[in-house]
Amino acid sequence: MKFLVINGVNLGRTGTRERGIYGSETLEEINAELEKFVRAHGHEVDFFQSDVEGELCRKIGEAGGYDGVVLNAGAYTHYSIALRDAVAGIPTPVVEVHMSNVHAREEFRHVSVLTPVCRGEILGFGKKSYQLALESFWL
Repeated sequence: MKFLVINGVNLGRTGTRERGIYGSETLEEINAELEKFVRAHGHEVDFFQSDVEGELCRKIGEAGGYDGVVLNAGAYTHYSIALRDAVAGIPTPVVEVHMSNVHAREEFRHVSVLTPVCRGEILGFGKKSYQLALESFWL
């Protein structure tokens, strides 16, 4: 199986921003661990990160060759109808991921416009949220 992990706005600064929430590992370090994990289970994974909403939509639209997508859209989760429509418009299953428990944070983070069009949502387990999302595709 082959998977795509997409990270959205501000996640490229993981490891340097809000370390109490997102930890001290960089996104590149997290991706390297995820790649080892996925390969150890006999699968493949690609990664994409952008702060630009349109680039994220385009990448989601190109996900037809993947067995699953893991999407951490960052703040776009809470208001991007464009990302919601991109996810709804592909047959590839998408799992929404958040490193933090968004329901324990500011009220505006409690609602996701993406969740209704995703296969599921995993949140609150730090970088392990990605691993759990990937694992959900082959369990």
